[in-house]
Amino acid sequence: MPKPAPAARRPAKKQPAKKKLPEVPDPPTSLVRRARKIDRVLAETYPDATIELDFDDPFQLLVVTVLSAQTTDRRVNGVRPTLFGRFPDARALAEADQSEVEEIIKPTGFFRAKAERIIALATALVDDFGGEVPPRMDDLVTLPGVGRKTANVVLGNGFGIPGFPVDTHVQRLSRRLDLLDATTAKDPVRAEMALNRLVAKKDWTAASQHLIWHGRRCCHATKPACGACSIARWCPSFGEGPTDPEVAARLLRTEGRA
Repeated sequence: MPKPAPAARRPAKKQPAKKKLPEVPDPPTSLVRRARKIDRVLAETYPDATIELDFDDPFQLLVVTVLSAQTTDRRVNGVRPTLFGRFPDARALAEADQSEVEEIIKPTGFFRAKAERIIALATALVDDFGGEVPPRMDDLVTLPGVGRKTANVVLGNGFGIPGFPVDTHVQRLSRRLDLLDATTAKDPVRAEMALNRLVAKKDWTAASQHLIWHGRRCCHATKPACGACSIARWCPSFGEGPTDPEVAARLLRTEGRA
């Protein structure tokens, strides 16, 4: 009796070509020293600085980071318990009815696009990674809706793997502090590569968080609180906002975006 033919192997999924990262020049030693001094002072200013999105595991962190686009962390934190109470893991979310997800995440804005995105994200996790969030940049950026910023958030805060998330606060402060030139600061990937050279790798995640906290609380996009800034002496943009300490103090926020 002839042996049955072996089952055909499922062809390996073709991965997209790895995108070459931009090359940035080595910064001068004086700039490295100034950047690290600024980071040390910000660490003293914000000793409790941490990510302001709530999460219990890397999967939740990945999803809430995607949801945080064009909204506030507070709004995302508000829908998180209901979302993950109903869909606790990637498999559950991958099988979700999109209209139900939309209703839950509606307060975060752009809820239809976001619902479609996180369901596609969960489906890719199930299909390609066994339902688990991969702890590698090259894998994370293959997921729908995940770029380097989101991947760095997950690596740094979900896995303890150094990453430098570059958001609008990081871009703005890096330019105001003259840590980056205008062209580099406008490009999030180039900015990430350049900032990686200014601080020690072990400090990447924390340094990003320090800049984000300072941007949310003091160095606002309009009318920064210059007179109440702990790093004013190292800032070439000092004076863009009120320099009077009492006036500046009234501009400070005690928490991130509402």
